[in-house]
Amino acid sequence: MKDQPEGRLADRIAYDEDAARAEAAFARDALTNSETTFDAERAIARRLGGRVEGDLAIFGFWAPELLDARVPSGDVFLEVLAPTEPLDLTSAHQEQRFERVWVPVVREEAHVFTAVRGMRAGRRERLGDFYALSWRDAHGEWHRVLDPLAMSLPFGAMAPAELYDVASMHEGRADAAYFEALKGPEPHKFGPPVNILQIHIPTATAGGTLASLTRHYQRLSDRVARDLPLEPADQIFLGYDAVQLLPVEPTTVYETGPEFWQESDGETDGVTVSLLRPDTTNWGYDVVLSGMGGVNPVLLETGRPDELVDLAAVLHTFPKKPKRLIFDVVFGHSDNQGLRALSSHFFAGPNMYGQNIDYQNPSVRAILLEMQRRKVDFGADAVRVDGAQDFKWWDAGAETLRHDDDYLQAMADIVQEVAGTEYRPWFIFEDGRPWPEEDWELSSTYRAVIENQRDDDVFQWGPLTFAHNTPFLYTFWLSKYWRIREIVQVGSNWISGTSNHDTLRRGTQVSPKLNVNTRLGRTRMEILDKAYDNPAVHVLTYVALPGVPMDFLNAMARASWGFIRNQDDKYGVKVVSEEAISLKWQVDEYSYSVPSNFRRLKELGFETREELVRFMEFLPALVEVTEYDLNEIARLLSLAEPPLAGPDFTVGSLKAIARAWMDDMHDYCNVSHSVPSLDADQAAFTLAARNFRRARPWLRDNYGPKDHFDFLQPIDGRTVFTSLRHGPDGEQVFAVMHMEGQPTAELDPLVLPVPGIKGTGWKLALRTPSIGSDYMGGPLTLRDSMALVYVRE
Repeated sequence: MKDQPEGRLADRIAYDEDAARAEAAFARDALTNSETTFDAERAIARRLGGRVEGDLAIFGFWAPELLDARVPSGDVFLEVLAPTEPLDLTSAHQEQRFERVWVPVVREEAHVFTAVRGMRAGRRERLGDFYALSWRDAHGEWHRVLDPLAMSLPFGAMAPAELYDVASMHEGRADAAYFEALKGPEPHKFGPPVNILQIHIPTATAGGTLASLTRHYQRLSDRVARDLPLEPADQIFLGYDAVQLLPVEPTTVYETGPEFWQESDGETDGVTVSLLRPDTTNWGYDVVLSGMGGVNPVLLETGRPDELVDLAAVLHTFPKKPKRLIFDVVFGHSDNQGLRALSSHFFAGPNMYGQNIDYQNPSVRAILLEMQRRKVDFGADAVRVDGAQDFKWWDAGAETLRHDDDYLQAMADIVQEVAGTEYRPWFIFEDGRPWPEEDWELSSTYRAVIENQRDDDVFQWGPLTFAHNTPFLYTFWLSKYWRIREIVQVGSNWISGTSNHDTLRRGTQVSPKLNVNTRLGRTRMEILDKAYDNPAVHVLTYVALPGVPMDFLNAMARASWGFIRNQDDKYGVKVVSEEAISLKWQVDEYSYSVPSNFRRLKELGFETREELVRFMEFLPALVEVTEYDLNEIARLLSLAEPPLAGPDFTVGSLKAIARAWMDDMHDYCNVSHSVPSLDADQAAFTLAARNFRRARPWLRDNYGPKDHFDFLQPIDGRTVFTSLRHGPDGEQVFAVMHMEGQPTAELDPLVLPVPGIKGTGWKLALRTPSIGSDYMGGPLTLRDSMALVYVRE
């Protein structure tokens, strides 16, 4: 990153008018001759953004705002920026002087094109020139149109993009042979993996970056290849066919600053910029839509998007069996900050998350699909679509909102290309329609997309995965029995499992005053941890239920989790008031007292957990009664007797507390803090359960006529499930799972009244850790969270 191109920017770059006009001519031809406007826009979208062809850089923008403002062509330019001194993307803060050159453009209706020779394209080892489309209004003020299709955004989606040599990312990629082996006369179609590990990159390793996660998997790869011993901290990452990353797209920025790119002393040929390394914390779902084809710079240790290719390569070359990579994409909504990054033409009005997307606009529709294509071309094998029920459009004639299933089909139809191999990824849709209607838990079939898609291997999140599950409350499992019956009957194309980024978060928001299953642990922290890493639930998921099981790393590591987002200014205090209850579930006195934990809150005056708990009990109540009047909340907090711990309460200090909570919780949730205390027996058992499933891929199928699933009756104060399944090779698998409640009387699992288990030949295959390694069969007392699995040829 330290090398600089020779000569002044103005001397080394040159406008190529012929190439620019050729781009405009292509757009004109597409708009004139394509069958539909959408077909034309899809063709044009392939040429939008910045691309590199030899020494020529070609740029295309969709800029309808120029037509809205009636901007003459002579006032529209490509703004090219280059630092005058070496720029270090690993530096927290730097002041840089940028040279600036204004390049003419060619317009074709709402599209704008230009071509430049001599621009420097970024690569792994060097920084490229920056760019944006800029226009001047009648008052002489300059405005920028940022590139939504940018592939490198070192300073986030609200700053000029870096021209990037995308082809260089794929040169010599270590997993080229993996993709080349899939090449055929038709695009390869990926099917479902056996199981999935869901990972939030910033909390998955101590480093919190893609590069750090890649190094971790490389270390595991080396140890597995050499048959070296595996510790519990290793085992929780293994036994999975696929890794699903929480969204890696650029997210929101700080509402009130500081900006990561802040300009001053601007002149025609240069500008001084204060640059901050992006450092926001976010769970990944607060996207601004712009830059979705690139990578969130917060996740990049080096600032180079190549880090995502590196992770794909390590997973695809994992010894014994390659691991697939799944991208989680968020195209169903945008945060309101999207209005800063994009033209208002992208949006169709406000919703509960921020902004609806205008999918019916052919240009928007085409650009979104192109963003997706470019993102998956980093090397993903599969795509999970967040909130598919949110893809809607307003039917003015019928005066109703309609689900845009055609768009969902278009997402699944995209053909990718990596290492010369064309392929279509496997697709998962999170779709709980009619959510968020009040009766969604009863009325959702979780099959709307499955039944509408052309491919028979499309998946949805199933009812135990999508719903706000609370497996630590008594009667949860019996109350969900009707849904479990659905899973065994039609769940082969569902994602199963109860631990994910949504369910674990929702679990931390439940009132501890409800009927909590205290048999799961001695403390609330133990109860919550075991509820989402329950050995009996693992047997249910990996042995008894069809579909594709998914686990969440933070749950498997017994780490904390929550709604992590430190960018809010206006509603940050309100968000923290809603998250405050998680303090009762995830933080005990000892955890809070650890010097490295909650250091920001301690610096603000909350020296003990008790002091913070007392403040957090006041805050939600005051948010409600004052209707979120921050001045009044601060005044009332100051009147508390005895006085509350913390700073003098003002609007500013309340916002500081909210920011400190989010930053401290983000650090606290890192799995590196919890893995040293993992139980070795539990980690080994869950790995054995995953390997049991991987050895029997037929367990994904729905139940057949000889299969059986039920619960022991009478209930007698406990819920005990039984499952009998038959494999295609004649193998039988029988499981008994104590899900909740009182211990059973002494019983022999193999003489239970379950149709089809009579006879000899059963062998014990799995037993949960609390049963003990000395148990080989015969009568026993089953207690909460115990389970047994038998096999018979």
